[in-house]
Amino acid sequence: MERSSITVVSLLVCLTFVLVKAEDPYLRFEWNVTYGTIAPLGVPLQGILINGQLPGPRINCTSNNNIVVNVFNHLDEPLLLTWNGVQQRKNSWQDGTPGTMCPIMPGTNFTYRFQVKDQIGSFFYFPTTDLHRAAGGFGAINVHSRALIPVPFDNPADDYSVFVGDWYNKGYKSLKKILDGGRTIGRPDGIHINGKSVKVGDKVAEPLYKMEAGKTYRYRFCNVGMRTSVNVRIQGHPMKLVEIEGSHTVQNVYESLDLHVGQCLSVLVTADQEPKDYYMIVSSRFLKQAELSSVSIIRYANGKGPASSDLPAPPPENTQGIAWSMNQFRSFRWNLTASAARPNPQGSYHYGQINITRTFKIVNSRSEVDGKLRYALNGISHTDSETPFKLAEYFGATDKVFKYDLMGDEPSTSSDKVTVASNIKNATFRNFVEIIFENHEKTIQTYHLDGYSFFAVGVEPGKWTPEKRKNYNLVDAINRHSIQVYPNSWAAVMTTLDNAGLWSLRSEMWERFYLGQQLYFSVLSPARSLRDEYNLPDNHPLCGIVKSMPMPSPYKA
Repeated sequence: MERSSITVVSLLVCLTFVLVKAEDPYLRFEWNVTYGTIAPLGVPLQGILINGQLPGPRINCTSNNNIVVNVFNHLDEPLLLTWNGVQQRKNSWQDGTPGTMCPIMPGTNFTYRFQVKDQIGSFFYFPTTDLHRAAGGFGAINVHSRALIPVPFDNPADDYSVFVGDWYNKGYKSLKKILDGGRTIGRPDGIHINGKSVKVGDKVAEPLYKMEAGKTYRYRFCNVGMRTSVNVRIQGHPMKLVEIEGSHTVQNVYESLDLHVGQCLSVLVTADQEPKDYYMIVSSRFLKQAELSSVSIIRYANGKGPASSDLPAPPPENTQGIAWSMNQFRSFRWNLTASAARPNPQGSYHYGQINITRTFKIVNSRSEVDGKLRYALNGISHTDSETPFKLAEYFGATDKVFKYDLMGDEPSTSSDKVTVASNIKNATFRNFVEIIFENHEKTIQTYHLDGYSFFAVGVEPGKWTPEKRKNYNLVDAINRHSIQVYPNSWAAVMTTLDNAGLWSLRSEMWERFYLGQQLYFSVLSPARSLRDEYNLPDNHPLCGIVKSMPMPSPYKA
């Protein structure tokens, strides 16, 4: 072979090696978290802004991108941000919960580094410290499919993020004081859409969204509220559901959709009506008192005429409304023919054929401890520690911080006593588990699990028994990270605990989260190998008892 041919071959081999070894693209952000005056319901309050915005900056990325977010905390309080729905594979160090990380102290910064590994979909970030969720600080995480992966719908003309939820006019510090005093924060004062509340007939200078006739748009709805389920609908425009929390769905068409706290979904809307203004309506669900609602304007380009005051009716309420909402949940199906990031790379995941290794049955409760309101799971009302539990594990200091497994795998039948303690459950790496949520209260619940997605296989009224498994959807249940549990009902999910780390299972109703309705699953790899979990990052702050301890030996490949 001639020297020139050898050189060309060598270059090709080197280029191939570089391409194989190349990392996925990096997206870098710099965020300044500050206080600012906001008035979602017209009452000025101290809110939390990111780069002066509410909603905050959007993370618009592609599956497998590496995300680097340098967060500067200009508040006078510690801060953490979590990335709701991002699975943080092998990397609970970046999860942004009080059990996994020391907070970013006032006047300092911390750089989050994580990868949206094998995921697509609509997610959001928000602050987990104190009661900061009631002050804003939320924004979009939109993860798109890679260019070579076909998506089961045409590219929309535009992609809109819509944050909806309830709001209180007391301000988050006043709400915190109420909860710390042992009382409930009660009914919210209204509903906002992207931090604003508009009533029918209000003079609105600018529409929230614009559409051109004949084009189709993607709307990503997320409920970032404190406690209230909502219903979303668009005047004169059916919505085609295409994605729920990272899974492409069977594309059913809906006139309105229920959206529970902490949940996100995507719909396609085609601008095929008379060119003018239309209302988007968001209204409360399952409140005992009168309905709360807000609207926003969607305007056709070159449209003429105001939106009609004749709004589409909301779904039914009370018992009939719960049945309606349950039936809608059952109509959601995973699109098994769509190409996208999936729980395994081969495509359809036959979760219904895997034997269940362990069942957790979890019952929520509301009670008083020493005269103060507390919420609990199986009789344990969680409390955080000055030393994050993940750091205590890593440094071998768990015996100085918490005890494992205070909460049983199922509720006790012998006592109604509630214990206030750190609630950390040991779970076995790579076990396939079933989690049953049973709600004996008269209010709806929503739960979220960090680090994983799960198959939402069943929701029914009444109490769960093993015989109920015959009613599970074991074929095409949505793979997602949150689940609602209706009053006096149960919900069942299944997942493989294949992501080593410490992971938050929590109520998304933030009053309940703050007062104890949460736990952490500790999923440790016995190999202590970098194949299963990353080491503590070099920039990770230390706090509590581990601050003065020598660094442990790192995991090895």
